[in-house]
Amino acid sequence: MAKNNSSPAFLKNYENLTQVLTDRKLAALGDAYINFAYSLALSNKTGKPCGKKVKGTALAEALRKAGLRTLLPSRMDRHSLSDAAEALLAYAWLHKLFTLEDNVETLVQTDTLENGLTQLLLKAKEKIKLSGLFPVPY
Repeated sequence: MAKNNSSPAFLKNYENLTQVLTDRKLAALGDAYINFAYSLALSNKTGKPCGKKVKGTALAEALRKAGLRTLLPSRMDRHSLSDAAEALLAYAWLHKLFTLEDNVETLVQTDTLENGLTQLLLKAKEKIKLSGLFPVPY
């Protein structure tokens, strides 16, 4: 499918969700994105500025809870699973399928980081599906 006119020029054309999930360069950008969103959420919750990193274990577990693990090769370590989650979140944000502010609000409102990340991944998958950028299973 053609590239979204509002997407950045550096973003590749992907044919399916697995290609997005396994893009390591996109994951690197997603790492910065989710760490920033999480830091903003914590700053809003505590009323004080802070900078925190999201642990790979939380991202990997959220990916499993969101049902996205089945789209990846069987032999992937926790680090690769967390990279997949980061890539998906960056992809959806770069395509303007959700906003940083919406994602921060989701993280603020959920009881645990893992549940917030699961909600973000489910939302990203659903928004990609609705966008028609490429077919998304289930």
